[in-house]
Amino acid sequence: MLRMAVLVSGGGTNLQAIIDSLADGRITNAQISVVISNNRNAYALERAAKAGIPGICVSPRDYDTRQQFNEELLRTIQSYEPDLIVLAGCLVVIPKEMVEAYPNRIINIHPALIPSFCGTGYYGLKVHEGVLDRGVKVTGATVHFVDEGTDTGPIILQKAVEVHQGDTPKALQQRVMEEAEWKIMPEAINLIANDKIKVENGKVIFVEE
Repeated sequence: MLRMAVLVSGGGTNLQAIIDSLADGRITNAQISVVISNNRNAYALERAAKAGIPGICVSPRDYDTRQQFNEELLRTIQSYEPDLIVLAGCLVVIPKEMVEAYPNRIINIHPALIPSFCGTGYYGLKVHEGVLDRGVKVTGATVHFVDEGTDTGPIILQKAVEVHQGDTPKALQQRVMEEAEWKIMPEAINLIANDKIKVENGKVIFVEE
């Protein structure tokens, strides 16, 4: 049984997609051990409580230095002994120590088709603003493993979403979530939980039956 720690900063819609997918069997052989947020007012913590999942706030505001926060975040995660860390709308920069402690065991969802509109500065609505400013016709979402770079780890799954004429950043954000993020994040977790993928030479390989 794959044990997950889910990190989230806001409303937790991707968290809800994971919870729902566990309930309806789209994700098997997995469970959420803890939900951790850097924001004590995050609605994601309420979603966790409603699902009977432990929810914890570890906020950088409670520590004198970023290093102290990083150490406490890692210590809290390790106390739940997760097999996989899921960044589901987590706006905290993942410290190097955590990446080193969980190589190819941290996954993130990014609301664009990496390598487009990703990296430093591309998060939240800024991604969709960038998409619309550039005038591309197709965007989407990407689930990838986390390495020491920003959105540079091995890609697990991607799903394309059409950009509509007249889209606003918020409208596009919602459609990307509904048509891509909420589908491929649970799918990626299910693949990992059932040993269907592996990383070779920096790329994700699907394991044949």
